[in-house]
Amino acid sequence: MIAIVDYGVGNLASLAGSLASLGLANEVTRDPARLSSASHILLPGVGAFGDAMQKLRDTGLVPVLKSQAQKKPLLGICLGMQLLFEKSYEFGEHQGLGLLPGEVCPLGPDLAAAGHPELKVPHMGWNRLDILRADPFFANTRPGEYVYYVHSFYAKRCEADTLATSPYGAAVTGVVRRGLVYGTQFHPEKSGSAGLRMLAAFAALGGQPAERL
Repeated sequence: MIAIVDYGVGNLASLAGSLASLGLANEVTRDPARLSSASHILLPGVGAFGDAMQKLRDTGLVPVLKSQAQKKPLLGICLGMQLLFEKSYEFGEHQGLGLLPGEVCPLGPDLAAAGHPELKVPHMGWNRLDILRADPFFANTRPGEYVYYVHSFYAKRCEADTLATSPYGAAVTGVVRRGLVYGTQFHPEKSGSAGLRMLAAFAALGGQPAERL
């Protein structure tokens, strides 16, 4: 069973529906026991980093997630990926889960510094995914496939753990991994066939494949 973390942030129904369409058993939960018994964990998220991190703390699940991330595959999606890092500079400075080294920074200033002030923020819509390192997460992914982004901040100083980027004036961090911890800045559940195939590959990771419906 794939556990989808419910902490009041994120389009949980869309993600659950995508997994169900793949025949993958899943459950939206904030029960530590269910997270501990799951084969895989998904951490979704939309909105502002500081608010989301506070809501996650309020559930009491931070120690559970940090512990389970050492035992089974965990995938952070969009803001959920950003929460995996050490800190964010979105509306101040906020501490993250610290499961990945790096920082979440505003995209706009970097686009201007790279000579692309005309590019809009948020970075929203379809963009090409450039795979930098082979990984089982890309077992079903073809080179140059397009995925769907909606974000104004992105992960930096995480090159050692970056598996893929997308071009948008700068190289936007698209997929990261350290150990069993994965993250996608884009929404795989909104990325059509390409995104579904990545979710299927994630479900196949680890010693205990995700349960089928």
